[in-house]
Amino acid sequence: MAEKELSFWDHLDELRRVLFRILGVWFVLAVGYFIAMPYLFDNVVLAPCHDDFIFYDLLRWVGQELDLKDEFFTQEFHVKLININLAAPFFIHMSTAFWMSVVTAAPYLFYEIWRFVSPALYPKERKGVKKALGIGTVMFFIGVLLGYFMVYPLTLRFLSTYQLSAAVENQISLNSYIDNFMMLVLCMGLAFELPLVTWLLSLLGLVHKSFLRKYRRYAIVIIIIVAAIITPTGDPFTLTVVAVPLYLLYELSILMIKDKKETDDEKEAEE
Repeated sequence: MAEKELSFWDHLDELRRVLFRILGVWFVLAVGYFIAMPYLFDNVVLAPCHDDFIFYDLLRWVGQELDLKDEFFTQEFHVKLININLAAPFFIHMSTAFWMSVVTAAPYLFYEIWRFVSPALYPKERKGVKKALGIGTVMFFIGVLLGYFMVYPLTLRFLSTYQLSAAVENQISLNSYIDNFMMLVLCMGLAFELPLVTWLLSLLGLVHKSFLRKYRRYAIVIIIIVAAIITPTGDPFTLTVVAVPLYLLYELSILMIKDKKETDDEKEAEE
């Protein structure tokens, strides 16, 4: 054990190497995405603008199966973007490549965090942190995929077709589209980290299962409000699509943590 002990400066040196490795992976991914961006932009980033996007096909299928005639399930949808800034395409090319590299490098980032902190942990703590990082990675990508395939398309359909006045024609700029795209997709990814954050707070003794159960009703109201803000559409289907996953995350948070009494009993048993 003694040979594994590092001084303060050794820890700083190791942290420097970790940061360089992470930055190196981000840079390589960013360069790759920058090169492939013309294809990715047309087939991934702009895919929700076209009527053949997979989620719109799903909505039409639901409408046909349930014999729903509402425009929400039957309308043909297409968005044409405009650019009013001379330098915008270049900077968006760079920023989109960067953010894609950040998102896809998340597993490697968590792996480096694990490698850095694991030597300082006890076996039981090491197992818990490893589990938390693994769950956090999976949940983040589930949130990103849900945001891309469902939440953002719903938001785009509503906001792009909403008219304040018939005299005002909606023309969506490239900057506006990308800003909302990145914000919603990343926000959904971060929202899916709720169980992990709750679990970490429970380890610090700040949150307990009984507390979350007690305020479940208030949580449901807050979740509905957040869902309404994320997708400000008027139909209950859209609200449900966003609110249900968020509520399930809340329930998953309750399942993941232990109650205060259970924790105290375990400590007494260990003593």
